[in-house]
Amino acid sequence: MANLELLVDSRTVTGKKVKALRRQGIVPAHLYGRDTESLAIQVPTRTMANLLRTAGRNAIIELQINGERDRRPVVLRGVQRNPVTGELVHIDFFQISLTETLRSQVPLVLVGEAPAASVYGGVLLQGLDHVIVEALPADIPAHIEVNVSQLETIDSSLFVRDLAIPPKVNVLSDPDQVVAKVAAPRLVVEAEAAAAEERPEEAAKAAEAAAAEAEAAGEAAEEGD
Repeated sequence: MANLELLVDSRTVTGKKVKALRRQGIVPAHLYGRDTESLAIQVPTRTMANLLRTAGRNAIIELQINGERDRRPVVLRGVQRNPVTGELVHIDFFQISLTETLRSQVPLVLVGEAPAASVYGGVLLQGLDHVIVEALPADIPAHIEVNVSQLETIDSSLFVRDLAIPPKVNVLSDPDQVVAKVAAPRLVVEAEAAAAEERPEEAAKAAEAAAAEAEAAGEAAEEGD
């Protein structure tokens, strides 16, 4: 995958004072890693937002801290947003070694058309949206495609062991986990009906939780920064 570049500044503002940074269009961040001293840094919010549009979770970013001669290879390890507004609150970067293996989550993307769904009216369900892998940073894929055209009958399934894994990548997830399956329509309708009975109360609780989470997120970020 292509490496990305990001210029950041060291940060001296911490705690609740980072609110002022965010008002100025700057998002606070931390850099950490194996054998790496934790550093407080900051980056323009617009620059970070643009990077997030192109950088996947496993993209290698060449991080340049103003005042340092050498760039640091890093990956994203945490992107905290306000759950209500979506505003960037905090970023975590993990410094890596390009010669040491790294464990990471790789998203699974369903591709193709399942005959059991298109021909026989079944419902395609995705049971797993990522797998855990270990590989050298440059060998970790941005995602892994799951070809569902192999699902030809109702109740047929694809498992982690069926995935087409790139060379040099070791999958650590349970090989017997279901990635995708085609279920009979009646079973799906019954499951949705049962879930619908619980939704009104759950929706109210979710709304209350979202409001509390938004408030807590801001407070936690201020204390952690």
